[in-house]
Formats: sequence, structure tokens, C-alpha cells
Amino acid sequence: MVTKLVRTQSEISALLTNPGVIAVVRTQQPEQVLPLCAALVGGGLTALEITFTVPNACEVVAAVSRAFGDRATVGVGTVLTAFQLKSALDAGAEFFVTPICRPELVPLAHTAGRPIMLGAYTPTEAQLAHEAGADFVKLFPADNHGPKGVRAFRAPLPHLRIVPTGGVTLANAGEFIKAGCAAVGVGSTLLTAEILAKNDWPALQKLAANYVAAVKAARQPA
Repeated sequence: MVTKLVRTQSEISALLTNPGVIAVVRTQQPEQVLPLCAALVGGGLTALEITFTVPNACEVVAAVSRAFGDRATVGVGTVLTAFQLKSALDAGAEFFVTPICRPELVPLAHTAGRPIMLGAYTPTEAQLAHEAGADFVKLFPADNHGPKGVRAFRAPLPHLRIVPTGGVTLANAGEFIKAGCAAVGVGSTLLTAEILAKNDWPALQKLAANYVAAVKAARQPA
């Protein structure tokens, strides 16, 4: 078990919603993760989601937690099984994200005092995730719904804490927030193929700061 700053479930949730940009880290080169996370944190992001598609994901989570756990909350994504969740917890993960609706994972996360985000695509799945106790609902993929779709979701279901992922861009991140989303999850439009190919961490830091600024601006009173 990684020794690090101990936060409550509500404190972790607060870091996911403020500033409100969750970086979804996917790369096939685990050696890139520490420098790219340094760039993300430098740009003002405080939520780092290391996906299980990263080779040796749990080892990477542990390393990122040691390096940035005092400045950011480090979690794990693409969680599909209880074994993965428990392994990530042992590695120091503070939050869990699954792209599908896995209600049985909720009590495992909450027993450990950690928030969990269950995936959903339809209103029925989103409500089931909420009823299962999910702290947030990951709307995935969000590109087919867009901000208008989120507004339609939340009209009859205003209690949902939606985090759209897949299709969130710098151009529409603010619109998702204005539609009532609790935060946005950003992957390939933040960690672009070009940035990863060139290890262009200054560009990543600047882009991260732009996402944070876009969400902050969207939350300002009209």
C-alpha cells in the first residue's frame, strides 16, 4: 500500500469537480506518464485518471501517486472488475471510473472511502448508476449526445452528476459545463497524438491550462 496524503471521499470528489477537468491518461508508453502528469498539474489540472489500458497500470498509479499525490488526486479508469478496483486501491488510487454500468463496484469503492464514477449511455443506465450509489455518472461516449443531449438528460433527471467523456473538446467543454455537467473528462483531445509523439510537454501544459480556463469561464455568472 502506497503511503500518501489521506483524503476523505468528499475531498476527493471536490478535486474532481474543481476545477472540473479530469485528464484521461492513455498511452502505450508508461515512461511518458510521469512527465505528462507534471505538465497537466503544471497547467492546473488536479484530477489524473490513469486508465487500465496503460501497460503496468497499477505500478504507474503508484508512481504518479508518490510524485503528485500532494497536488492532485490520482485515480484509475477503464475499471471493469472487482479485482482491478482492489489492485488499483492497493496502488494508491483515490477514485475509480468505469466506462460501463458496474453497480457491484460501488460498495467496494465506498467501503474504502473512495468515490466512483459508473458509465452510462442512456437515461435508464444513468439512473441505474445513480441508484446504485455512484458519486458521478460518466456519460460515454458523449460525442453523440453533446451539450444538448445533457440538457435533455437532466431535464427529468436533474439530480444526476454527469461527467461527459469521449467527444469533449476545448471548443465545447464550457458548453457541457453550462448544460449542468459536474465536470468533464478529456482524453485524446488533451493528450493528443501529436503531443505524445513529440513528448511536447510544454504544449500539453498550455493546453491543460486552456481547458481549465474554459471550464472556469463557463461557471461564471452570465
